[in-house]
Amino acid sequence: MIFRTGIVLFAAFACAVPIAAEPFHHPFGEWREYHRDWLAACPDVIDEGAADYYGYSCFASTGSQQFNSAGQPAYKLTVLRNRLTGAHDIAVTIAADDAQTDTSGMLELSFAGDTTIRLDFASDLETRHNTLNQFFVVDPARTAEVLEKMKQRNAMTLTVPLIDAASAERSTHTVRLSLRGVLASLDFMAAFARKVAQY
Repeated sequence: MIFRTGIVLFAAFACAVPIAAEPFHHPFGEWREYHRDWLAACPDVIDEGAADYYGYSCFASTGSQQFNSAGQPAYKLTVLRNRLTGAHDIAVTIAADDAQTDTSGMLELSFAGDTTIRLDFASDLETRHNTLNQFFVVDPARTAEVLEKMKQRNAMTLTVPLIDAASAERSTHTVRLSLRGVLASLDFMAAFARKVAQY
């Protein structure tokens, strides 16, 4: 009887405790690992002359629970690690249907119990490579500030200025993004930055 009770308690405990994420090799040619609400990836190949960050970066991201018509998160937060220099970047992707980003407004990152970080599209954010809707934080010091706050919280809110595609009305949309998994994703990117099949 005691043995049977022990097995039942062990099974209940095993189901209650989340299984640690394990790195796996994806058919797209990447090492990937899930960390709670984040997915981190490092491609097999480092291409120093690549036309976009994919060639020389590891990256981790989380998305909104709202999806667009392509089945992708309407809003996404990404942390990138340059595999050549170790530097980090932070990018916000805005891909909502029937609206475009109002770049005359401010992008706001709010962390509970802390000040809101307001980013100007004209001076604090930029698009890179061939993207039109992915906005990178320009200043490395600002990037470090945002990343430090992300490490200390389990969630943040993102407030995005939008222009309605049909009416041209201006509005803001606020979305909650989980930060559970940021620390583990950073560890994964650091560990896998030099793990390559070809360099």
